[in-house]
Amino acid sequence: MGKVAVTQIRSTINRPKRQKLTIKALGLGKLNKTVEHEATPQIVGMINKVSHLVTVKEL
Repeated sequence: MGKVAVTQIRSTINRPKRQKLTIKALGLGKLNKTVEHEATPQIVGMINKVSHLVTVKEL
């Protein structure tokens, strides 16, 4: 499994609570914040649910 860098590019204002909680679970919360995660199936699924709010770069 590789690593991915996830950057939040859009705000969670006026988004469903599930999306807000997913962003927080990924370790994000502020615009342009970047975190690194292992590309496990759970993390990839979370990224897919909020793909319109984040960008992903493989490391």
